[in-house]
Amino acid sequence: MDTDTSSFGLRLSHVGINAQDADDAQQIAQQFCDLLNLGRTETPKSSFAGTLVEVMNNQGRGTHGHIALHVDDMNAAEAFFTSRGYELDESSRMLNPDGSTFLIYLKKEIAGFAIHLTRS
Repeated sequence: MDTDTSSFGLRLSHVGINAQDADDAQQIAQQFCDLLNLGRTETPKSSFAGTLVEVMNNQGRGTHGHIALHVDDMNAAEAFFTSRGYELDESSRMLNPDGSTFLIYLKKEIAGFAIHLTRS
């Protein structure tokens, strides 16, 4: 059965970029903030330009970084991608307190970018 991605609310969440270190990540994030007129926030692992661009302090997943895809229905999204031959990286699965998944990476990179599904 072929499912349309709109049935599980697929949309781009953010793009992640791998930086050399925390200072590099802050500088890159600030450039995106200036370009897009966004505020910058910091986490222990990354700097964000709004919610659109995440710059990892060190080499994160993916050769160049990652692309985060938001989904409204994680189970349906996982079924959609696995039915097309994309394996899930079970070691990356992150769970909510209720046991539901809020983040999981696909095993395969595309153009040097890791892909993860998120429901946050």
